[in-house]
Amino acid sequence: MRMSRTDDEKFMRLALREAAKGVGRTSPNPSVGAVIVKSGRVIAKGWHRCAGGPHAEIEALRALKRSALARGATIYVTLEPCCTHGRTLPCTGAIVEAGLARVVVGATDPNPKHAGRGFAILKKAGVAVTVGILAEKCSALNTGFNKWIATGMPLVIAKAGLSLDGRLTRPPGEGRWLTCEEARADAMRLRAHVDAILVGAGTVRADDPRLTVRGLRGAAIRQPWRVVLTRGGRLPADAHLFSDARRERTLVFRGKSLRAVLRDLGGRGCTSVMFEGGGVLLGSAFDEGLVDRVHFYFAPMLCGGPDVIGGRGAGSTGESLRLHNVAFRKIGSDIRMTADVRRSD
Repeated sequence: MRMSRTDDEKFMRLALREAAKGVGRTSPNPSVGAVIVKSGRVIAKGWHRCAGGPHAEIEALRALKRSALARGATIYVTLEPCCTHGRTLPCTGAIVEAGLARVVVGATDPNPKHAGRGFAILKKAGVAVTVGILAEKCSALNTGFNKWIATGMPLVIAKAGLSLDGRLTRPPGEGRWLTCEEARADAMRLRAHVDAILVGAGTVRADDPRLTVRGLRGAAIRQPWRVVLTRGGRLPADAHLFSDARRERTLVFRGKSLRAVLRDLGGRGCTSVMFEGGGVLLGSAFDEGLVDRVHFYFAPMLCGGPDVIGGRGAGSTGESLRLHNVAFRKIGSDIRMTADVRRSD
């Protein structure tokens, strides 16, 4: 059965749905989904569940009722099949051995050393290859991995809950939260998708945060690193980060630059880091051009006082950071804004 572009996009959306199941679970590997189709019908699906485990293509092949069904079928994969021996055997070999006739891929491998090699191996073995189906959506699924594999640096997300005029916190004695419960639950889901959460020493002393993923199904399986940046090392020994059951997941960096800390985290396999404040830390991150995405929750109130972003700031409007791919969503009584950061030329 000959597939049209419309058919390819339909089945790639199913593969994307499979890949989404692995978001927040696979680091430092990417989230990948696969769907096997024969005679216009889905006969198997699979997704990469964890680093070191079978890749999505292998999961899909194992999900077949009979291995012989793979012969002559088409497999849809959100990312170029691997062609090197790592923790697992290369997927290109498994595809060829299974007798799949066609491979449809969303995104090319972002690793410059491997990009396109999987396609070449498959074509040489006589497998038909189609590339670029819903490529942007497939690539966007792994923005952290894409940056990390190419640069060794994690994706940096600046997250904050603030008033409409940029206030980060309430006055002493009034409680910690400006945002509503629904917005805080949404932010907790974001925590579950990153590899590390970074705060400054001032936030530890003032708020004694836990920086854990709580209230989500499966959250106990994978907790992000909790990272503290300090100049002088004056930190309370009884803080949650140093005394709770997950204290081994806390890292303290003393007297190091933000860039050096991010390099260190990248070396540990962290593909994404969320900065949770405060304003001085966020200001430094923006001043140094380290922020890739913003994730701000705006509460419907005006407070006055310190702005969310400190630091030097832009010397002129032309030097300001530009946001693109901006999206707004109402969550409870608050507004969530997400966007990518683009520095002006």
